[in-house]
Amino acid sequence: MAEFLVHIEIVWPPDAPVEQREEIFARELEQGQRLAHAGQLRRLWRVPGRWANWSLYDVADATELHAALTSLPLHPWMDIEVHALAEHPNDPRALGIEPAAPRPEEGAR
Repeated sequence: MAEFLVHIEIVWPPDAPVEQREEIFARELEQGQRLAHAGQLRRLWRVPGRWANWSLYDVADATELHAALTSLPLHPWMDIEVHALAEHPNDPRALGIEPAAPRPEEGAR
């Protein structure tokens, strides 16, 4: 399996009918959940203040990623950047490093 970090910016036409937007966004939610249940879409983060997100995909290869991204109903209105990821020998998780517990004087975050 290969991991890809994907940045998506939605470029929705301002003159598109509200009904079309609602219908496509409902289908987008359903398809995103299907990709998540299939284990392909692993994480999703929004970019505050923008119609954009970062997502983490875990797929066999770039061809499978392409199929997943083009299956999204919003695909025609997406500006997509894909970044392939590789393991790093100093990855804290791979080394078993966990964040230290906060000291009592620091309080909860």
